[in-house]
Amino acid sequence: MRILLIEDQAALVQTLTRSLAALGITVESCGDGQLADETLQRHGYDVVVLDLGLPRLHGLELLRRLRARGDAVPVLILTASGDTHDRVQGLNAGADDYLPKPFDLSELEARLRALYRRRLGAAGSVLRVGTLALDTVSRRFALGDRHLDLPPREHDLLEALMIQAGRPVSKLALSQRLCSADEVLSHDALEVYVYRVRRRIEGSGAAIHTLRGLGYVLEAAGDPPA
Repeated sequence: MRILLIEDQAALVQTLTRSLAALGITVESCGDGQLADETLQRHGYDVVVLDLGLPRLHGLELLRRLRARGDAVPVLILTASGDTHDRVQGLNAGADDYLPKPFDLSELEARLRALYRRRLGAAGSVLRVGTLALDTVSRRFALGDRHLDLPPREHDLLEALMIQAGRPVSKLALSQRLCSADEVLSHDALEVYVYRVRRRIEGSGAAIHTLRGLGYVLEAAGDPPA
């Protein structure tokens, strides 16, 4: 799972990034509302964790813009305010969940995973591009009627692209997805994995396109890169 943490408290960002990484959750962060809005227009995430009191653009306005664009990414509001009025405003603006500070890490993890499962369930348990299919419950791939077995890093790369099919995934996000928190994957190494996955899905009707400056996108083979 890859989340965008929109929070302007640097110490909290550092703590959550480290703690969630240890749980297998990749965290990217923004401490500025306007920058976060621009980031969400360029990249896709599994879940967004949103603070309300942000510089330049308030969290509620950011959320309204996100929903106005038709982006259905799950949003969990994380704020120091436990006021019922603020909670209702957030939910009415399109938030999926609400967690007031201070909070327990285990509760945050549970809520994030519940939102992620809900998102996958809303799209159905099987995602398809051409004859390439991913069962999001078992995390197994198939090409037509045969199972597609992949080494761990190739599997994680294709899964990340499949979940975001039709939307660009940055090289940084993919590199983080393929590594543990204390590892670094070079762009050259990432390109090798992309090349291998491309070869494995040849003839499936699905293709991985390179988007200069943005990363990669998985689309039907006949679709031109955006």
